[in-house]
Amino acid sequence: MTTATGVPAFGRRGYRVPEELSARVPAEQRGPGLDRDAVRLLVSRGTEVSHHSFAELPRLLRAGDLLVVNTSPTLAAAVDGRIGHARVVVHFSTRGDDGRWTVELRDPDGRGTTRARAGGPAGTEVRLPGGLRLVLEGAVSERLWWARVSGGEVFGLLREHGRPVRYSYTERDQPLSVYRTVFALPSSDGSGSAEMPSAARPFTGRTVAELVSRGVRFAPVRLHAGVASAEAHEPPYAERFAVPETSARLINAVKAGDGRVLAVGTTVVRAVESAAGADGVVRARAGWTDLVVTPERGVRVVDGLLTGLHEPEASHLLMLEAVAGRAAIDRGYEEALRGRYLWHEFGDVHLLLPPEGPHAEHCVSNCS
Repeated sequence: MTTATGVPAFGRRGYRVPEELSARVPAEQRGPGLDRDAVRLLVSRGTEVSHHSFAELPRLLRAGDLLVVNTSPTLAAAVDGRIGHARVVVHFSTRGDDGRWTVELRDPDGRGTTRARAGGPAGTEVRLPGGLRLVLEGAVSERLWWARVSGGEVFGLLREHGRPVRYSYTERDQPLSVYRTVFALPSSDGSGSAEMPSAARPFTGRTVAELVSRGVRFAPVRLHAGVASAEAHEPPYAERFAVPETSARLINAVKAGDGRVLAVGTTVVRAVESAAGADGVVRARAGWTDLVVTPERGVRVVDGLLTGLHEPEASHLLMLEAVAGRAAIDRGYEEALRGRYLWHEFGDVHLLLPPEGPHAEHCVSNCS
């Protein structure tokens, strides 16, 4: 089935974004004089769609709006190892409270990237650089396993021998700085995200300064994102998050006034909605969240969302529908495909805003 414009119907089972629409290098490497903000910005207000550059963002928001951002730094979470004589790549995803890690084992593909590998069995030992040993203990999902590391400390291993997680649609290895956003702050214990909270990547210091000068405010939260391999598209699993008291107060104040609470990334939606009570009030919280935001659950706090473009099978799309509604997402993605927007962490971005006008009620999913 295709639309009247000839664009494949969004959400069709098995449909894939055309390979040529994968962003292979960061925006600043595509030509001289470019910066991170040299990406396109698709704006959806309900089913009304408009096309912009990311540099126009400050003029698309209004004084009193609040951008909630994720301060989690990206880790160099990919490390080479060996199982017997076989080479493997370990993606360190999430550190548990008991010191174990969830990990994904990948096979090198000979092109500098990796391909999926069957996990397990329990007891499998991986030799790591520096004399460390990793032993698989139990399955978390088909590809993720709990594992225990001995012989050294994992954060030190990542700092010395790790590199950013990279997938096959990218052109070459990049330094860790490319995978960190302007909002990233170091954690006291060295923790961070296995994969970049990429919706914030196009922001530069110049963009932030212009937003502030126009009366847009910022509230930091933290959610350490685990690995989300492009082949898998599983529902999100438990991740560590924190919403500080100052941010909770600011979010509640904006909700009580005329401003809009706009999440920069799906990680932010998960963190903020995990800290919200049934009354819609956000309270300071820190710990683990296993919340999955779906259209049935809806959103209690977030009015809009800035996010990357997701493949049709991605579980993130349920969250987008919870924020904006299925019709808005279908329409936006039809336009993104027709306009040949770029996908993935170095690609273009999508701003979902509430509809405007005298008859526009923001009641897609956060009205009950």
